[in-house]
Amino acid sequence: MPMMPGSKAPGMAGPAPAAPADPNKVILTIGSEKITAGQFETLVDALPPQYQNIARGPRKREFAESLIQLKLLSQGAEKAGLEKSSKVQQQLQFQRENLLAQAMFENLQQTSKVDDAALKTYYDAHKNEYDSVKAKHVLIRVKGAPMPGAEGKPELTDEQALAKAQDVVKKLKGGADFAAVAKADSDDTGSAQQGGDLGEFHRGMMVPPFEDAAFALKVGEVSDPVKTPFGYHVIVVEAHNTKTLADVKPEIEKSLRPEIARKEVQALRDKATVQIDDAFFGPAQLAPGAPPAAK
Repeated sequence: MPMMPGSKAPGMAGPAPAAPADPNKVILTIGSEKITAGQFETLVDALPPQYQNIARGPRKREFAESLIQLKLLSQGAEKAGLEKSSKVQQQLQFQRENLLAQAMFENLQQTSKVDDAALKTYYDAHKNEYDSVKAKHVLIRVKGAPMPGAEGKPELTDEQALAKAQDVVKKLKGGADFAAVAKADSDDTGSAQQGGDLGEFHRGMMVPPFEDAAFALKVGEVSDPVKTPFGYHVIVVEAHNTKTLADVKPEIEKSLRPEIARKEVQALRDKATVQIDDAFFGPAQLAPGAPPAAK
């Protein structure tokens, strides 16, 4: 087969999502400190993404226990006056700056403007991702193909497989039902039972000869036999969809904004007056391809 389709498990409707809690409802009390559902969500939002699902999921109670320990230890440290030590003060300042830096980077991503030229350049470079076809096929397997043949079915030489594929083309062009022909003749057991249906796919998802033929076909046109390592395919395209730049503009902007934000950070660095002790930190590393500084 041109691709290995993802298996779909029989679906059962999952449980309905729980209604969001009242953000003002107190859900946790630790000594004299009360935490509302809204405050809890804000705390979870500050976690790395991989931990947010844990904190909101089946281990929510476990996260609450960790939060209780954190609060109790923090309260104990304040009672002991530990926050007054120079070391802790410096660490608190660094944590504050780190949080502010993250907030500023997020702000740069959200507010940065993506110019039309950059959008067009990205779209042109990724056009294949926005081009898709919905197709079906009949596969006639050749002897030695990289997938097993049906048990009891004779192995076909290249010439025999081509002749059978040509016969399939004649049937289809003569008005035969594609689904019936696929179920009877196709050696792609995965799609044959679906009437040869491969669903929708983008460029890069199929082996090149199959892909080239499918994207070149007109909708409803029956292809000549197409040779791939699997055998000979007879293809019909049911739909050809190309998303325009306008269709994918929000998606492209989302992809480009982090890089724009990084460039703005670099611009801040370039403008800043910075002195680095090379003896302590080591010499600056040249960027790839950058010429050495003149001496």
